[in-house]
This record gives sequence, structure tokens and C-alpha cells, in this order.
Amino acid sequence: MLNDTITHAERELYLTLLELAQQQPSAYEWLTRLPTWLNDIKDKANYAHAPAYQASVARLPELTVNNVDLNSDVLTIEANLSESQRKQTMALLKQLMPWRKGPFQIGGQLENQIDSDQNEDEQAAPILIDTEWHSDWKWQRVAPHLGNLKGRRVLDVGGGSGYHGWRMAGAGADTVIIIDPSCLFYHQFMAIRHFVGAADSYKTHYIPVPLEALPEHSQLFDTVFSMGVLYHRQSPFEHLQQLKGQLVKGGELVLETLVIEGDANTVLVPHDRYAQMNNVYFLPSVAALIGWLEKAGFSEVRCVDVAVTSIEEQRKTEWMTYHSLADFLDPNDSSKTLEGYPAPMRATLIAKR
Repeated sequence: MLNDTITHAERELYLTLLELAQQQPSAYEWLTRLPTWLNDIKDKANYAHAPAYQASVARLPELTVNNVDLNSDVLTIEANLSESQRKQTMALLKQLMPWRKGPFQIGGQLENQIDSDQNEDEQAAPILIDTEWHSDWKWQRVAPHLGNLKGRRVLDVGGGSGYHGWRMAGAGADTVIIIDPSCLFYHQFMAIRHFVGAADSYKTHYIPVPLEALPEHSQLFDTVFSMGVLYHRQSPFEHLQQLKGQLVKGGELVLETLVIEGDANTVLVPHDRYAQMNNVYFLPSVAALIGWLEKAGFSEVRCVDVAVTSIEEQRKTEWMTYHSLADFLDPNDSSKTLEGYPAPMRATLIAKR
């Protein structure tokens, strides 16, 4: 029997935007575009794998979920999981590989919630989706510096599978909208949504579009996150202006991106590839990035964290079997990429509109 997880989640998104539009008329433009956005991501002409991804989500089994912890580093869905359900769920989730942002756990349960008709010994081991990235490490670096998310509307730009969006909901956000144009990531989010169910009161939503597809100057969000996106943009100032246009006046931008050492005039423009990525355009110093944000009209700009990405934070796993960071660094000098550039270092900056 197929589930209706995707249809239900999209209906909840529509209702959320409809309610928002009654308070903020600029959201009506989102409603107008929503059917196209949601239809395009399912169109085989656009995404050859879309029907297979939809089928994988639709065939996920219904589990008895006892608790969902959105505040755990491993986003945990405690549920009764038989061995047959485990095998079915594992097979379907692996059809949605590679899993890059997480981790997630499905299964396992609190001791006092074990079904009296089902011995603990009969419970299958939980499924741990050990993703390429320890996205929980990034959240640990960012979260202490955030303004209070309770009751806020949040936009997560380039949110991948949605891990950080779920954590934002766990931190008390009233509404979280994740955007990312990836067909795969959209369906990974829906797979997790299937098991989360209504545990977050449907505060967390996903629109499969890039930032530039959104109506300009919506000014709908109290907090906007852009983590791991800026260096992929050919026009970083345009990206900053687009982020600013989604923020309410006085709203908070959380920007995390690759940086290099240097002064306010230092910017690296990779000639060809950077860490084997061919879509990396600008790596500024922290000082230069602060200048960019101020030039784009942001205020109270501050850098709250700088961290070199380690091969423990980004690595190959059972759920992401392709090359990862260790393969992209100089084998004789891990402080450099294969191309000879400084190894990945990420800074988090916070600013006000």
C-alpha cells in the first residue's frame, strides 16, 4: 500500500502560505507560483529520476512512532521497527543515495514505551543514516550565536536534505521553509517527513527551487540562513541582495561560506577547480566578506566562527560512497587542495538587515 506523504506535506505547505498571505500580502505571489514549483520537480522531462524517487518515498512503511527528537545531534525518530520493516526501509532509503546532510536515525524506542505484545528482543536495530557531512557539527558551531528562533519565520537557503531545517524547527521556529532545487534532496526530505509525521506540527516545509526563483523583496522572514551556498554563486553580491530581500527589516542573516586567510582586499578566484569542485567562484577573506555584507546594506556584521573542515566532518560513508574531502586534498599536505589552494575553511557571519 502506498502512502500519501508527499501530497500531504505539499498540502500543509499550501495552507501555511495561505495563512501567511492573509497577514503578509507578498506571500500571495508565492502561492501563485507554488503549483509550478511543485509540478516541475516531479516532471521526468526535467529530472529523469523523479518518478523513481517518488516511488521510493511512497513505498516507505507506516511505523508506530513513539517520539521524534528534533534537538538531538542525530535527528532521531524513535519507532517500533520489525526486521522486515527495517529491510524494506533500508532498501528504499538507499535508493535515495547519496545522503550528504544529516545524520538521521529511524527506529529504537524508549524503554518504557516498548509494546507489551512485542519483546525488546524482537525489535530490529535502528537505521542510522550516516551522511557524508556531520551537519550536527556545523549546527553546534552556529546555534550558540543565533538570535532566539522561537516564534520566528525562517528561510533555509540551499538546505539540502533538510537536516538544519529540522533543527531550526526543534529550536522553536514558528515556520521553517527550506529551499533547494535538487530533486534528490527534495525526496530525501520527504522520506524523513514520512517518519516525522505531524511531530513538528507541520512547521517545516520544503520548496524545491533556488533562491533566485523566489519573488523578490518578499520580506517575509525574521531569519534567513545561507550555509554553503555563496561560493557556488557567480555573482555573490546578487546573492546577498536576494537574501536581504527575503528578510524583514531588522531581520537576521546567518551566512556560512568558504573563506581564506587575508586582509580586506583578499579574494581567491580558483582558475579551474577548487577541491575538485568546478562550481566554486569566489573565496573571500573574513575581512573582505564583512565588507561585502556592509556594501550590500547589512549592519551589525560580525564573524562568530571560523573552522577548517576536517576529514572527520566530511567523509565517505555507507550512505555516500563517492569521493569525499580526503580525496580532494593533497595527499602529501592536507593543508592544501589537490589544486594547491588552501584547504577548505568555513566562516559563519551574522548580520542584520
